[in-house]
Amino acid sequence: MTTTHPAPLPTLFVSHGSPMFALNPGEAGPVLAAFAARVPRPRAVVAVSPHWMTRSPEVLASAQPATVHDFGGFPRELYALDYPAPGAPGVAAEVIALLAGHGVTVQANELAGRDHGTWVPLMHLYPDADVPVIQLSQPATRSPLVLLELGRALAPLREQGILLMGSGSITHNLYEFRAPRDPDDHYASEFTDWMWNTIAAGDLEALLDYRTRAPHAVRAHPTDEHLLPLYFALGAAGAAWTRATRLPGGVTDGVLAMDSFAFGDATA
Repeated sequence: MTTTHPAPLPTLFVSHGSPMFALNPGEAGPVLAAFAARVPRPRAVVAVSPHWMTRSPEVLASAQPATVHDFGGFPRELYALDYPAPGAPGVAAEVIALLAGHGVTVQANELAGRDHGTWVPLMHLYPDADVPVIQLSQPATRSPLVLLELGRALAPLREQGILLMGSGSITHNLYEFRAPRDPDDHYASEFTDWMWNTIAAGDLEALLDYRTRAPHAVRAHPTDEHLLPLYFALGAAGAAWTRATRLPGGVTDGVLAMDSFAFGDATA
């Protein structure tokens, strides 16, 4: 039998940045740790990340998903990291049932592991790896509305002590990652500020149309799979999404903004 928490948990969009975020917390790591410390401890985390995308939804259903090092060319110590949080087959069943109620067929997957988009930020949120964590695959779509509706379908889990987390990046132009940069070029922070100001204004129509309305949108996201988890987190907060909090993370390497956002945050 599930336990109803006194108040629904907020939902979270986190910028997971480079895999090196696991070793180099920068400004964002302590901010995520402070967020986790001030909200009720979740019964489990359900995460969506663009590093596990499928045509039709799948959910991790194993009792102990592996830590996947789905990247290359980084220091050896990064590959030695493990995030051994348990899985949550019961929560996976709840996710499947809720989505089925919205006409979405979900396949249970007991073989996949947790990708770095999930375990890297969780090393700062719950470093003891003692909160069960599952992943829901990100639909292979370019539509923010699809992710918004996916989040809305799972919104009732907030009242059951589940932290619903979309993990991506508020800016994600890797073409510029190692390119020479003008120190006076602040496009990443300008795009991030627009996104936050639009969230704070409660303008969902503009957020869904960010690609034509936001400054530097196509430059900040040549492809938009890393921004779409934001809409999952926003939708999962239900009508409470306008009570939002900005969790500042600065900008790393000139191109990766590390801000995160909490939706339905009681302290907002």
